[in-house]
Amino acid sequence: MDSRWHQEGRDQFDHHTRVTHVSAGRLIVFEGVEGAGKSTQVARLGRRLTAAGVPTATFREPGGTPLGDEIRRLLLDPASMMSARAEALLFMASRAELMAREVQPALEAGTVVLLDRFFLSTYAYQVGARGLPMADVQAANAVATDGLVPDLTLLLTLPAHVGIARATQRSGRDRMEQSGDSFHLRVEQSLAEFATAPWQAAHPECGPIVAIDAAGSEEEVATRVIDAVSARISMLDSLRTTLGVTA
Repeated sequence: MDSRWHQEGRDQFDHHTRVTHVSAGRLIVFEGVEGAGKSTQVARLGRRLTAAGVPTATFREPGGTPLGDEIRRLLLDPASMMSARAEALLFMASRAELMAREVQPALEAGTVVLLDRFFLSTYAYQVGARGLPMADVQAANAVATDGLVPDLTLLLTLPAHVGIARATQRSGRDRMEQSGDSFHLRVEQSLAEFATAPWQAAHPECGPIVAIDAAGSEEEVATRVIDAVSARISMLDSLRTTLGVTA
């Protein structure tokens, strides 16, 4: 594993209007049920970091590479038929390619990477909702990520039925969104468990997880995101004063 995860004395933001140097990248993940606002908040935080002079890259799972985008098409196409294990392995293949081609090089270059979905989605959807064995999924995930641990995961919390209603208003339902109410309730219940201290202690591969209330306006949720990130990522601790929560 990259020794940067154990680095002492990580560089802080310069306390000026713009950030002039970041020596090591950070991986910040956004998770939540369908329609929780992950993509919106990834984009908002990305714009704020870029405006502050922080090298930033945003990606989504599945996707982010030519192979991953093709896998995404297969996974989300309502006409696609596949077993739970095939589904899980397709997600892992997309993740492995994204890690190798985009995320790891960006982190090594000192970029802050914002990722829309990662470990917790796999555990909630393929383990909690599909019923695959946790140990098997953990092993496959370790191969796909090469042991990479997120610096912070922001878990946007919202009732599944509210999120599905949001997603349906936004566009037609994709294959995953069409999986049924009981499926999405199991996803919601799994994600709620992941926010607990005992579960996190038993799953160090996921890194620190912070629950963020996803109810309210985009601006209200964005304020909560900024507060959580600036409080927990040392190199981003000047976000409040550098950017302001209304950016």
